[in-house]
Amino acid sequence: MTDTSPGAPTAGWRRFAWLLAPLLVLAVAVAWIASVDPLRSFNNGAPPVEAIAFERVVLDSGGIKTFIRAGGSEPMTIAQVQIDNAYWTFTMDPPGPLARGSTAWLQVPYPWVLGEAHRINLVTNTGATFEHEIPVAVPTPVATQGQLTQQAIVGAIVGILPVAIGLMFYPALRGMGSLGMGFLLALTVGLLAFLLVDMTFEALELSLQSAALFQGQAMVILAALSTFLILMGIGRRSGQPEGLALAFYIAFGIGLHNFGEGLAIGAAFAAGSAGLGTFLVLGFAIHNVTEGIGIAAPMVDRRPPLWTFGALTLVAGLPAVFGMWLGSLAYGPQWSALALGIGAGAILQVIVEVTSYFLRRAEREGQSWLSAPVLSGFLIGLAFMYVTAAVIKI
Repeated sequence: MTDTSPGAPTAGWRRFAWLLAPLLVLAVAVAWIASVDPLRSFNNGAPPVEAIAFERVVLDSGGIKTFIRAGGSEPMTIAQVQIDNAYWTFTMDPPGPLARGSTAWLQVPYPWVLGEAHRINLVTNTGATFEHEIPVAVPTPVATQGQLTQQAIVGAIVGILPVAIGLMFYPALRGMGSLGMGFLLALTVGLLAFLLVDMTFEALELSLQSAALFQGQAMVILAALSTFLILMGIGRRSGQPEGLALAFYIAFGIGLHNFGEGLAIGAAFAAGSAGLGTFLVLGFAIHNVTEGIGIAAPMVDRRPPLWTFGALTLVAGLPAVFGMWLGSLAYGPQWSALALGIGAGAILQVIVEVTSYFLRRAEREGQSWLSAPVLSGFLIGLAFMYVTAAVIKI
């Protein structure tokens, strides 16, 4: 029953006032600290803390262009640019001091040499220096139709083709009994467990290259945890997913992983590792074949329509194409770390759901999760992914 007594509106305004009062006090305190600067007396003359993160370097006919992000405690000014121990003139867009978190492009008309290493050194007006090394100088890819087409082909070979090949095992997997099904599901968990560990460590490694203000490692963990909880909530709205629904979640998680792999390949080409391109692409393709088998596993006791396999292939493999484009044309360590963190959370959700599905089947069929087929499937999944990953690590 709604309270319509005269005192009800008064009580509501009173609660609002008690909510507003601390916010007003906080605003006044912030304004007072900013205007009075009570910490000024602790200043011992030390220079302000300065930090610069190199987020992207572009090499073209005009020289070297680098995208930087400031992370200092106060606005900082780039006074000089040194390349290979020589000072060069430069232009800055936008010009002027860099506040904390702000970005700018630095253009230096330096005659870089194809295939050689170069070292960039930025000097601020306080004398602080920040270095960045270009291991192998190669022209940075540009977004032409031909370039994007070639990258799409590579992304399809890395992501779409191996997943499609893995899904082609579906007819052969349908004749497996309960022990074979346990082996297959355990194999899926094994390969997903490797992907989870690999993505997490790669994301944490990339996060260290980003500006400190992004709090890279915390960002990765929070993104993974948030993604896991969101997907678990969505997936459990209508009960625990099985069959095609579970296959879709596996494909979605693997798709986010393949997006990260596409970023890595695109960044490798942009950074001068194009000489390893064919070797990397073949390694990634072999590495990803088992992903299609893992997607097919929850559907072996069902007969989904043919279009389902095409849709699952695109969900799992097509993100590799987009990752390839972004990695070579607009790479940023913090965004790559964030994408991999989200992918790790999605993979964790898939592991939980596949394991839950397997335990439910095992309980119905009286099968132990410590049986030889189950343990061998899990270990074979881990081992296969580990061995083939050794081929693609550079």
